[in-house]
Amino acid sequence: MISKYKSTTSTDSRSFSNKDSRPATRRPNYNSPLSASRPRTVVRPGLSSPAVKTNRPQFQNTTRATLRGPRLPFRPVFAASGALGSLRIMALGGLEEVGRNMMLIEYNKEIIIVDMGLQFPEEDMLGIDYIIPNISYLEDKKDWIKGVVITHGHYDHIGGIPHIMGRIGNPPMFMGKMTAGLVRKRNVEFYSCPNLNIKEIDETTKVKLGQNFNLEFLRVNHSIPDCFAVIIDTPLGRVVHTGDFKIDFTPVNDKPADLNRIAQIGAGGVLFLLSDSTDATHAGYQISESAIGDEMGKLFEKITGRIIIGTFASQLSRVQKIFDHATKYGRRVLLQGRSMNDNVEVAHQIGYLKFNPRLLVDERDVNKIPDSQLVIIGTGAQGEKGGAFLNKVVNGEHRLIHFKAGDTVIFSSSIIPGNERSVQTLMDKIVRQGAKVINYRMMDIHAGGHAKQEDLKLMMRLLKPEFFMPIEANHYMLRAHADLAEQVGIARDKIFIADNGQVVEFKKVNNQVVGALTKEKINTDYVMVDGLGVGDVSNVVLKDRQMMAEDGMIVVIATIDVKTNDIIGNPDLISRGFVYMKENKDLIEKTRMIAKKIVKDQAGSLPIDEDFIKNKIRVDVGQFLFSQTKRRPMVLPVVIKV
Repeated sequence: MISKYKSTTSTDSRSFSNKDSRPATRRPNYNSPLSASRPRTVVRPGLSSPAVKTNRPQFQNTTRATLRGPRLPFRPVFAASGALGSLRIMALGGLEEVGRNMMLIEYNKEIIIVDMGLQFPEEDMLGIDYIIPNISYLEDKKDWIKGVVITHGHYDHIGGIPHIMGRIGNPPMFMGKMTAGLVRKRNVEFYSCPNLNIKEIDETTKVKLGQNFNLEFLRVNHSIPDCFAVIIDTPLGRVVHTGDFKIDFTPVNDKPADLNRIAQIGAGGVLFLLSDSTDATHAGYQISESAIGDEMGKLFEKITGRIIIGTFASQLSRVQKIFDHATKYGRRVLLQGRSMNDNVEVAHQIGYLKFNPRLLVDERDVNKIPDSQLVIIGTGAQGEKGGAFLNKVVNGEHRLIHFKAGDTVIFSSSIIPGNERSVQTLMDKIVRQGAKVINYRMMDIHAGGHAKQEDLKLMMRLLKPEFFMPIEANHYMLRAHADLAEQVGIARDKIFIADNGQVVEFKKVNNQVVGALTKEKINTDYVMVDGLGVGDVSNVVLKDRQMMAEDGMIVVIATIDVKTNDIIGNPDLISRGFVYMKENKDLIEKTRMIAKKIVKDQAGSLPIDEDFIKNKIRVDVGQFLFSQTKRRPMVLPVVIKV
């Protein structure tokens, strides 16, 4: 059940003694499960003796204004249940890549899950659509799973939901309103996904899951609205998972970072902090989204032709500023790309994007709008192939839009590592077709959604965790974040740089909670999605695809007479991606004769061993072709009996 946090009369609120309403300098240990059975002693400055605070709620009608101090952070009391167990935390993805984020928090046969994302394929994963977390660890623990928390609506945090939820028993899910809209929109496309039990949350929500987890949520800023950090109170202590975040005091259509609340959480004691590391290698502070909007406004004021903007479909704060400027300067907006249209539709329906629907122009009417009055927003600023808007236009494949002189194309996104060449090629092609290109290196037209080094250090200083683990990035970024943690005073032996699947464990030893990065690892092998197939493409299949892409393939077809067991004619050869047969007749003919000899050597009165012939052709032909070309095409032998 979800209940809204109330600082006035909630029975879970902690109240001060009526003798002195100042905040305590030393707080009781609410984490101990045995503390529910004894009164708590709170030492207050200015008192000759400590004030005793019982378990019974006091002053239920006292308002916060009456209490002359900050609200105490929510600290749950867990009923005594014998010996304490161990708190285990492990990532099914997100510790060796940017993407596939999924974290498990486990205590005494109860599990909560944070995020359930996808990872986009790497260059050598030919034909793969995306990768999702491997949930084999959870297959026999469905009844342990008490709930799923989704921090925000980006695909690297929600993309795995349709493939996973049905397989883990469809537990309740908790997420912000915007995130819920995007998750519901995406799941319509997946008929195998069950009807999700989604509970919408905000920064005042409290949730109790199972016997061991009490959750609160902290609103954080990112490049999409409704992002939340998760505060998880367990019998051994408080765990904070930041999700993706940055510190933005002037966000667009969102509330600014609440540093006071973050400090209150830290004052209550944080055992373990798991923090976003995506921009841990960049110095300074992240730029505010409002500043980007101001720079974009200068371009709208100067440009007289069409403005074509490439950005991420999830950059809804950016889209809002573009809409505002288009309205101010008398332009209409054409949206391009399915994801762009879907995200704008969802955000507008729930009130996160504010604009007059007449601002949007239908694609059929775009040629009726003068160039000076048109803005086009589309996807493809990372040089993506296939159906991305900018790629289709530059290759002349778009049915309505073509680049021309007078166009200004704005790349309002930074380049994802690995995409540099694709983006450069795309910009070259655009300029060749007469348009002008502006990117984030020329002026501040893009703000990242992730905290840079100074923001990351500020978060750690405010929360003051005893233990720390960097998450959500490649290994070198995790290392950089760990270095920052040392700079702010976290002990090196309390900083855990884990791999996917590696278990972090906390136990209570001699009345003290100790943590360790164990050698235990659960299975986190890739589960690849290819079309309608989920997990049916293995590393063997990928290796075959890579081999065919690099060296091609050659098919050898031998026809055998079942009466004589002799070959009929010469084998047929088919080459794909290896050599052009008409220009390599000598090589093809020699290959044909090798295959023919292999079959004839097996012919005669003995029954033909089909498998032996195939393997022999595969090995001998492969070795011959390598000796002649220094390439290893995939050899596919086919034996036909007639």
